[in-house]
Amino acid sequence: MRIPRIYTDQPLRAGVEVLLPEQAGEHVARVLRMERGHPLILFNGDGREYDATLAQLAKRGVTAEVEQAREVDRESKLDITLAQGVARGEKMDWILQKATELGVARIAPLVTERTEVKLDEERAERRVAHWRSVVAGACEQSGRTRLPEVQAPLRLDRWLGDLGDDDALRLALLPEGDAGLRQFAGMGNAVLLCVGPEGGFSDKDIAQLRQARFHGLRLGPRILRTETAGIAAMAALQALAGDW
Repeated sequence: MRIPRIYTDQPLRAGVEVLLPEQAGEHVARVLRMERGHPLILFNGDGREYDATLAQLAKRGVTAEVEQAREVDRESKLDITLAQGVARGEKMDWILQKATELGVARIAPLVTERTEVKLDEERAERRVAHWRSVVAGACEQSGRTRLPEVQAPLRLDRWLGDLGDDDALRLALLPEGDAGLRQFAGMGNAVLLCVGPEGGFSDKDIAQLRQARFHGLRLGPRILRTETAGIAAMAALQALAGDW
């Protein structure tokens, strides 16, 4: 029997009846046609899963009764930050979705010299809210109980200036990079992975990255698209030192 996993941004505890998010409630009641008493799994990002059952299916909303909490650990031992040049439309959604499935810890959208997407303050807020909903949906599908952090978009120079001094391995994906992943076999457990937008990093971007101690990482002899490069690198990192 299929048991849906549903993310809800509210406190959860045994014995409490909670209102499901509108889209999730519509899905279980009208698409899946589930009835009262059907089991659900709820999570709110605190690292636990909550067994629940459908309680009310009314026009004003669908509710579930929380039964018990279970500790769940499906997080990667690699603390990966994906700093992604903002890509157009559905490409960015796809990147966030797959990065979440692969265990990313946080996502930093970057505005670089060649970024084609223009985001004013109001539009940026709407995009971040949308991106966070994409990440929540990917957590529902992949079984994660902690949501990766999605930061507000920043210019590359501003983001680099805010990094401070830490021990994370700093990698920038560059077709002309002088290093391969095998050179970082004993990399530690924190990685900053920086990926350019559709047009790649400009010379100015690359100079700023190198000044901030980023290694130029090359993924084989072929040039990968922005929506492929970061995901391929994350998969390789997980195979080398993560939970694969």
